[in-house]
Amino acid sequence: MSELLSKEEYAAIAADMQYRTQAFIDGRFCAAQSGNTFVTSNPATGATLAEIASCDSRDVDIAVAAAKAAFADGRWHKQAPAARKQVLLRFAQLLEDNAHELAVLESLDSGKPVSECQTVDVPETINTLRWHAELIDKVYDSTAPTGHGAVTLVVREAIGVVGLVLPWNFPLLMLAWKIGPSLAAGCSIVVKPAKETTLTALRVAELAHQAGVPAGVFNVTPGGGREAGEPIGRHMDVAMVSFTGSTDTGRLFLKYASESNLKRVVLELGGKNPAVVMNDCEDLEQVAEYVTAGAFWNMGENCSATSRLIVHEDVKDELLSLIGKQLHNWQLGDPLDPQNRLGAMVSKAHFDKVRSYLDYVAEHNLQVVQGGATQAGVFVQPTIVDGVGRDSPLFIEEIFGPVLSVTSFASLDEAIELANDTVYGLAASAYTGSLRNALRLSREIHAGVVTVNCFGEGDASTPFGGYKQSGFGGRDKSIWAHDQYTELKTIWIDAS
Repeated sequence: MSELLSKEEYAAIAADMQYRTQAFIDGRFCAAQSGNTFVTSNPATGATLAEIASCDSRDVDIAVAAAKAAFADGRWHKQAPAARKQVLLRFAQLLEDNAHELAVLESLDSGKPVSECQTVDVPETINTLRWHAELIDKVYDSTAPTGHGAVTLVVREAIGVVGLVLPWNFPLLMLAWKIGPSLAAGCSIVVKPAKETTLTALRVAELAHQAGVPAGVFNVTPGGGREAGEPIGRHMDVAMVSFTGSTDTGRLFLKYASESNLKRVVLELGGKNPAVVMNDCEDLEQVAEYVTAGAFWNMGENCSATSRLIVHEDVKDELLSLIGKQLHNWQLGDPLDPQNRLGAMVSKAHFDKVRSYLDYVAEHNLQVVQGGATQAGVFVQPTIVDGVGRDSPLFIEEIFGPVLSVTSFASLDEAIELANDTVYGLAASAYTGSLRNALRLSREIHAGVVTVNCFGEGDASTPFGGYKQSGFGGRDKSIWAHDQYTELKTIWIDAS
């Protein structure tokens, strides 16, 4: 499944690709009610891939009605847990059977390197679905200690119709993080993929239906945020929304909930994450490898990217030299060439945003250690900027591109203060050879995920989400994600 093909083999798959371009509602593909479409392009080449149905509130109403009907008659949530589990396992197998197609589709639509899609995104998507499928018949409800006069059951029930609003940086994987637990819990779902990256969500919905997920349970309404996302957020029959994306848009979903039915809202938002490197690290080369991955994996288009390197002044120069050597292995270019580890920015608009920070660096004569330029099209070189002060936009703002800012410190207290000097609190990494320092850094950095002597986000069993303006209302992944798609009910049976 994760075995890489050759550049020529990936190109052949791309040439034969059949795109799903219509909304998927009530078990079938259909045009938008308006008849409108939008163009989705390959960001690496600018070539048009397809014209996608552009949904609006009318399509959302139809999709929600289908999801509500499916939930009301229990065609999914009333199936035995073991039966739902088997459907989701068949679904995961179909994804695995089509892994190469999905990897190429993801790469074409997003500009991501196909090697990352093939070895990370697609396998982790499948693993996430299998993990939540296996959980379905292993989660026990409970009783309360009420004595002999009553029997009290505390049970979970699927919350109902949920809206899943996705980002463009990990289209497949973020889809899996949300459909895995929501379908496992028994919910009916309406998915709104990012307008930039719609193609894999439509294909996945088709495969889910082939696996046996009943019509109406899994719906996809492509379109813009205002046209198709806001109607989900405001819909009176949507019981919950799970959104991953920018903090500003996350605020809007809280507003939509407050102005409609007070639906549950779970938000996974932005990050400006620190990588704190002490001067007692046992293997600085290994640290350089992790810091490089943390900053530049997925072209820095990653909410948990460790884009702030906070490094002890004693080891800064040596570490930057080692990171520079690491970058020799990070080739930038054609995403369908499996030798390349860096692809294109997702769109011209996003490229312009990232380039504006490079312009700022040049205008303010900041010290560029590596990169600092763009290449033909929407490609940005991996860039390292040293001497970044805490009042700089590079220290404060989420760039969401391959730009690493470097700030030095002299003491552990200063490092913790710098790490926490942000409105965000999604992730952090701490590198040290001291157990005492590791414990203090991991405890005192305000973030939902802190990795020690590595970069990552845990696995399917660990919750992912943030503090402060990085998150609200819940977590993705793990049993905690499963719980947020359910309501907790007390059943009191008088036995006296």
